[in-house]
Amino acid sequence: MQSLPVDLLVEVLLGLYLGLLTGIVPAFVAGSLGFLVRYFTGVTLPGFGVVVLALSIASVQGGLLGLVEPTITQSPRLLVAVLVVLMLALYAHNQGDKLGSELPRRLSLTRLRQRTLSADVVELVGSVGQVSVRPTGEIRDMEGYPPLSADLRRDLKAGSWRLPADIPLSELESRLEERLRTDHDLADVDVAIDQRGRATIVAAPPSGALSRRVPTGQRAVSVTTLVPTGLARGDDVTVRDGDRSIAGTVLSARTAVDDEHTASAVPDESAADVATDGGDAASAMADAKPSAATAGGQGRVTIAVARRDVSAVLEAESPRLVVRSRGTSREFEAFALVKREGYAIHRFTVGATGPDDETSELDDPASAADVTILAVRRQGSETGGRRHGWVFGPGIERRLEPGDEAFVAGPERVTEAFVEEIAR
Repeated sequence: MQSLPVDLLVEVLLGLYLGLLTGIVPAFVAGSLGFLVRYFTGVTLPGFGVVVLALSIASVQGGLLGLVEPTITQSPRLLVAVLVVLMLALYAHNQGDKLGSELPRRLSLTRLRQRTLSADVVELVGSVGQVSVRPTGEIRDMEGYPPLSADLRRDLKAGSWRLPADIPLSELESRLEERLRTDHDLADVDVAIDQRGRATIVAAPPSGALSRRVPTGQRAVSVTTLVPTGLARGDDVTVRDGDRSIAGTVLSARTAVDDEHTASAVPDESAADVATDGGDAASAMADAKPSAATAGGQGRVTIAVARRDVSAVLEAESPRLVVRSRGTSREFEAFALVKREGYAIHRFTVGATGPDDETSELDDPASAADVTILAVRRQGSETGGRRHGWVFGPGIERRLEPGDEAFVAGPERVTEAFVEEIAR
């Protein structure tokens, strides 16, 4: 009489063991069918069907086991094993059905690259959303290039860049890469931004910065002369020596006043004693990027001139530097004329729903027709999520698609309504 509880406990444990052993295959089949039916049809597989299917599969395994041990059908372990098999099958079916309902129906690499930032990190500046992108982790060296200097690595680590928040992450990465190349003269850079606005940066140090700025077919020549105040890289100048004038483009400029400012970056002797990894203390304290414009005075200027003019510039005894005018910016003149006529220009990204036939049917269809698409930039899968160049004046035959970036112009009220309708 006292051995009955022990025998019952043994039967329950054996039932659990047999149920787990036998229920693996029915649970896998039930979970797979639940996922496939829900994903492709949107209908949940009935629980009764799952029970019948699980018992049918388990009966095959149990029948084979019964041939070996016929007495199993009269023992309590069979009931426990059946209950375990049914619970495993129903649980797997429930998880497969949930996965089928949550997984996106249309998943592509282009769609993944169009992910945007989380709403928690977006800052509203007026009516425009912006995000402050900051680096996360260490600034890694790019394979195949020399390692970054300590100063450049520190500047990148402490950097923060404000970018628009209403564009895909792939476009944010492209813009940040271009800004880093411009600000730090990097030879190459690769940036990955997550939905929290954190950037992982892999960069290569500047390599041959001067030679990369010399146009093809020209040569870089340095002259000592009186440098105009405000002269900066990219200015068009003319070197005059007597009756001869030679046109060129400024690549770099340095004056004595600039050197004094650099030396004043070391506040005292204790700071000057700081050990560096090469060069003097003054150059270590200076910024990695040279100042945008010179302070003027006597100094040296490196300019790019045609190959035939190199000897004439080097032989000049007292060269004079004259800065040539570039004229008025035609882009600002065009915007001023558009503004003067009461029109507005908006830049936006087409929303996920895209435009439809009723997009232009606003409060006044005749006024909506006044909205003109000036330029469109499309994102294609063949370029790995990168955007193509701008297409100007696309015309009505180029239909806007979700993810397109466009400039439109028209009456201010109608244009604002048009942008709100398409960008939603």
